[in-house]
Amino acid sequence: MKYRAVLTGASGGIGRAMAAALAPHCDSLVLVGRDAARLSGLPENAIVVIADLTTAAGRDAVAFASSNVNLLVNNAGVSEFTGFAAQSDASMERILATNALAPMQLTRRLLPALLAQPAACIVNVGSIMGYLGYPGCAAYSASKFALRGFSEALRRELADTGVRVKYLAPRTTRTAMNSRALDALNAELGNASDEPERVSRSLLHLLEHPVKERLIGMPEALFARINQLAPSLVDRALRRQLPQIRRHLAKETS
Repeated sequence: MKYRAVLTGASGGIGRAMAAALAPHCDSLVLVGRDAARLSGLPENAIVVIADLTTAAGRDAVAFASSNVNLLVNNAGVSEFTGFAAQSDASMERILATNALAPMQLTRRLLPALLAQPAACIVNVGSIMGYLGYPGCAAYSASKFALRGFSEALRRELADTGVRVKYLAPRTTRTAMNSRALDALNAELGNASDEPERVSRSLLHLLEHPVKERLIGMPEALFARINQLAPSLVDRALRRQLPQIRRHLAKETS
């Protein structure tokens, strides 16, 4: 299947890798981001849209550039590693608006075009933290839980149409979005970190197979499933990590 795709968050590390992976499979590719300079050097056959997706004008600009779209990849996202008591209202609003509300609003904006196709797909790029709330990432985890819930509900709502809805959940990935404190915590705990190209390959796998979601990386994917079935086990494991987490959070705010 050849895609007429829209990819948001194309200027970030994961987004750039996804753009490169999708391009050979696309008749048209609309790449969306806020930073014009960082969108340079992306696939030559792509249409670049500079837009803030938290605004109606930004979403309208994407819709105007998208013709007969049959694939929407909601990848744009922001994060902050901080203790919840120290997090500002503005930061929480920015994370929830970018990671949860904007994908919902853009999906609604493009849904008539997607439904008009014989077959179409929406991929919401979430996180392992959409299954597993993590200390220091309360607002981010909340936004990704929301995005996963939206994906599940919309998948069921569109079950009798030609539009599939899927959820892709990376674990920690080596991008500029990670703070130095979070990188240091992951290194101390021995948590693996993937290259963006692994996430882009997982996106293609998700598109090519009749599955509704894909969690990337072990043991994180297993840990996320255990959290759904026996959360008290995960509670105890993460409580043991709290001293290290708090030490690195202190560095983040110092």
